[in-house]
Amino acid sequence: MDEIELKNIIEALLLTSGKPLNTVQLYDVFEEWQKPSFEQINQALVCLQTEYKTRSFELIEVASGYLFQTKKEYSHWVARLQIEKPSKYSRALLETLSIIAYKQPVTRGDIEEIRGVAVSSHIMKTLLEREWIRVAGHRDVAGKPAVYTTTKEFLNYFNLQYLSELPTLPEVMETLTLQNSKEECGINEQ
Repeated sequence: MDEIELKNIIEALLLTSGKPLNTVQLYDVFEEWQKPSFEQINQALVCLQTEYKTRSFELIEVASGYLFQTKKEYSHWVARLQIEKPSKYSRALLETLSIIAYKQPVTRGDIEEIRGVAVSSHIMKTLLEREWIRVAGHRDVAGKPAVYTTTKEFLNYFNLQYLSELPTLPEVMETLTLQNSKEECGINEQ
């Protein structure tokens, strides 16, 4: 199989997949007699990433593999076509998710101690259903509380490969401070 054909096959697989595909999943699609090497697959992926640099969408790598997505600068235009409004998450849900992401592994008690308020069962259920968090075990203390960590699905949703790509806490705090100041001044960004 030549380089162009391999690239076209990988492109077709990524465009039609509803989820990220990693190199093993791409490799497994091929019959034994036509399997490319992992190096050839990686070369094709790099080539595709280069080709899409000047396009409105890009090939990115997230925790679970590769996927095509619209570039951020075109999201406003694409949003106009969306019939379904994107989910809006409460501040409490986002705070809970942030605590889990930055302080993991944590128990519900740890989260409540940091936030200073009880964590709603609905919030935990939503995060578990979205598969953004998982129960990684139980702490060996009275009551054996569940210990929560983030998942690959969390990384995928936020276009991350690793937790280390999260903004630092000072950056997050600065952003929150700026947003709160603008709200207090009545500035509405659109």
